Amino acid sequence: MTAQPKGRLIGVGTGPGDPELLTLKAVRALQEADVVAHFAKRGSSGNARAIVSGHLKPQIIELPLLYPVTTEINKDHADYKSAISAFYEESAQAVANHLKAGRIVAVLSEGDPLFYGSYMHLHVRLASDFPTEVIPGISAMSGCWSQTGLPIVQGDDVLNVLPGTLSEFDLTRRLADADAAVIMKVGRNLPKIRRALEATGKLDRAVYVERGTMQNTASMKLAAKTDDTAPYFSIVLVPGWEGRP
Repeated sequence: MTAQPKGRLIGVGTGPGDPELLTLKAVRALQEADVVAHFAKRGSSGNARAIVSGHLKPQIIELPLLYPVTTEINKDHADYKSAISAFYEESAQAVANHLKAGRIVAVLSEGDPLFYGSYMHLHVRLASDFPTEVIPGISAMSGCWSQTGLPIVQGDDVLNVLPGTLSEFDLTRRLADADAAVIMKVGRNLPKIRRALEATGKLDRAVYVERGTMQNTASMKLAAKTDDTAPYFSIVLVPGWEGRP
């Protein structure tokens, strides 16, 4: 009896939001795939799915992977960790079922799959058992500094990439040592981020970008932003290259 050939897992970076920033390789993977899996909140199909919508085959099998929790429970709480860990295990099993059936499964990931992407939770569970390929994507931070025309580092500048979910103490400590910084996962963390930037004398350099490269994007100097409301898809850029002409 001939064994069923294993399928192939592809982590597909969809880029930061603008569908034209998809790579040719990502588009080709979508055309090859039998199944497209995408992470999303309940009641939403997710940004990654929206980015690639024009490239999906009519007969494609879709596998939505819906988060059981997002921000309603603190990420450090035991209930959150338990729920999200079980979710990734179940999601990996759902993808593995298609792979065992010999299908090519493309898992969408906003930005780059291995840079703060949910895809990596499937990758570490499945890549050792199935043929796997990861297609890099343009990261959100790259899309944002390109959109704003903001040179971020030059020469010997050191760039720190910081999640806004860090404590105010840790944000302040790490910003103090940084020549340049990108602060991700802004959202409800903006007041804390603003205070850390002010404490380190970097607030006047900081640029706020929300929904980078998307149609409804907006950007401004953070010091000029009069409120502390920010969507999850927002970033703060702190450029280096202090000796620029």
